[in-house]
Amino acid sequence: MNILKKLSLAVLAISILSSCQKNDEVVPTTDAKEFKFINLLVSDANTNQLSLITPQTGLIRNYDAKFAKSALYATSSGRFAVLVHRADNFVETFDTGFETHSDHVDIKGTPKFGAITGSGILPTHFKSHGSEIAIFNDGDGTLLTANENDFHISGMKMTSVQVGNDAHHGAMAKFDNGSYAITEKDGSIAGTLPERVKIINTDGTLIAPSTIQTKGIHGNATNGKFAVFGSASGILVVGSDGEQKLINHPENFETAWFGTILEGKKVGKFIGYTAAKGAYFIDILADKVTPIIENTDIMQCKVDYEGANLLVLLYSGELHIFDLVSGTLKNKAIVINQTDKTATQKPQLVGTQKYIYIASPNTGEIMQIQTSNLSNITKFKVGGTPTNLVILGTETSKGHD
Repeated sequence: MNILKKLSLAVLAISILSSCQKNDEVVPTTDAKEFKFINLLVSDANTNQLSLITPQTGLIRNYDAKFAKSALYATSSGRFAVLVHRADNFVETFDTGFETHSDHVDIKGTPKFGAITGSGILPTHFKSHGSEIAIFNDGDGTLLTANENDFHISGMKMTSVQVGNDAHHGAMAKFDNGSYAITEKDGSIAGTLPERVKIINTDGTLIAPSTIQTKGIHGNATNGKFAVFGSASGILVVGSDGEQKLINHPENFETAWFGTILEGKKVGKFIGYTAAKGAYFIDILADKVTPIIENTDIMQCKVDYEGANLLVLLYSGELHIFDLVSGTLKNKAIVINQTDKTATQKPQLVGTQKYIYIASPNTGEIMQIQTSNLSNITKFKVGGTPTNLVILGTETSKGHD
C-alpha cells in the first residue's frame, strides 16, 4: 500500500480523534476573555520595537529587536517566536516562557530573547516541526536549522546545511520521518522561482530525486506525511516516500495558480489561496479542488491558531470566518475601514478560537475582535507602524495557579 492510500486511514483517524477528548488534553476555559497563555508579538515597520501583548490583561511590554520590520513566526510548541530579518541576513529568537504540558502550562521565567542566532543570505521561508526550526536562505540555497532545546545556549549558532547549488526563492517541509521535501532550481524557467522538489536528509544528502518538473513553485504546507506545493503547472503533492503527483487547477483558473498553501491542522485539510481567484480546499486523495470563497478582493487569508477556521479579510474591511470542517461561512462583518490596494503597509491578520487580531499600521493599534460577536472590538495601542504579528503560547488558561 503506497503512502497516498495510507492517507485515507490517517484522515479517518483524525476525524475520530477530533470527535473525542482525551483526559490528558489541554481543556480550554469558557471564560469570555482571551486565554491566559496567549500572547501576541508585534514588529514595527520603521523601528526595531517589538510589542508583546497579553490580551487577557491588556499588558503591553516592549523590547528591541536587532532590526526593524521583523518577519515573525511561532515554533511548533508555541513557546518561541523566530524573528527573520531577510534584508539584514539575520535570525533571532524570542521566548515567552510558556512551556506547554499535556494538561497545563508552566511559566519558565519572564519573556526574553534567546541566546541563539543565525546568519544566512536572504533568510526567508520558515517552517517548524517538533522541536526543530528551519529557514531557507534565498541568497545561496542553504538551510538554517536549530532545535528549541539549544535556544538559550550562550554563543549558539544555527546550523547551515548545504542543500543545493543554486540561489532561488525556495521552500521546504519537514516530514515526520525526519526528511525534508525541498525545492530546487533547474534553470528551465527564468527568474528566482524553483521548478522541482527533492527529498533530502538532515545533512543535505539526497534521498529521493524530483520526478516532476513544473513551471514555477511558490508556497507549501505539510501534515508530516505529505508536502503540498503551489505551482504554475498544478498542485504538486510530494509524499515522504518520494512519490510525486500533480493535481490540476480548476478549469476556470486559466493562468492563475495557488501561490499560498495552508494547512488546517485540526481538521486535516489543505487550503490553496490565490488573490486572482480566492481560497479553495485541496483534496489530495481525490485530486479535487473545491471553493471556500471565490473573491478577488482578498487582502489577507489565514488559518487560525488551532487550524480549525479560515480567516479572510477583504480590502473593503469585511472579515469572513469559515468553518474548515464544512467550508461554511460562520460569521462576517465590516471590522475596519477600506484599505487602498497600493498601500505600502497593509493590515495583517491572525486569530485564536476566541478572537481575531488585526494590526492597523495607520493608527498604531492592534484590534481585538471577538469571533462570536464581530462588533465587540478592543484596541491595544502599541504606537509606531505595527506591521507583522504572531500568536504565541497555548489556547488554555490552566496553569499552576
